[in-house]
Amino acid sequence: MSTLDSKQYKEEERRSWDSVANNWQKWWKTIERGAGRVSRRLIELAVIKPGSRVLDIATGIGEPSITAAKLVVKSGYVLAIDISPQMLSLAKQRAISLSLQDVVEFKDGDAETIDLPPSAFDAALCRWGLMFLPDLKVGLSNIYRSLVHRGLFAAAVWALPAQDTLIATTMDIVMKETNSKPLPPGAPGPFSLSDENTLKNSFMMSGFMDITIERCMYLLTLIRPMIIQPLQVKLPDLFKKC
Repeated sequence: MSTLDSKQYKEEERRSWDSVANNWQKWWKTIERGAGRVSRRLIELAVIKPGSRVLDIATGIGEPSITAAKLVVKSGYVLAIDISPQMLSLAKQRAISLSLQDVVEFKDGDAETIDLPPSAFDAALCRWGLMFLPDLKVGLSNIYRSLVHRGLFAAAVWALPAQDTLIATTMDIVMKETNSKPLPPGAPGPFSLSDENTLKNSFMMSGFMDITIERCMYLLTLIRPMIIQPLQVKLPDLFKKC
């Protein structure tokens, strides 16, 4: 774990995501053309079905929580958390527009500190959020405690920078333009969980077992300018509670 100030880091993350929420909504349909595949695969591997009780970590403006809510229907329940109130506001609007407000509940919070009921969820999901936790072990332990016996956790994280050209190139440009220093080892960031051994060990130390990893290509198509960019992600990391 890095030596960064966790409280300050989270405040900066909250402000950052709040500031981009409206633009995120603007580009949502474009992003979900590829990202929707990730959500569906996570849900499939977590064996989410009617009546399931589901936890979604770092839901953003509502994924994969809303996709899961469509499956669990009114006999189930989805709790979706995120650190950004603005993102959650948009997620709530999406849920209401789909008549899912009685199925999915949105709460402001992060995986490390939010108070989760013990042994309450059949499955947990996280699409591209774990790598931003400043204390992964604390966050994973909290998620682990919230799962029922043999509950499933399916999560997606980004692959190595060399295999993930779009995000790596974008970050490189931003770092150069802002004269920013490279992130220190162990600091949270897009590729902080790209090493499979580190990832597996983190989950094992939190009590998870039967850990499997698969990869898939996430195709992001941008119209202006015309770009068709394949992204490689670890999809998903599936973890079973003992």
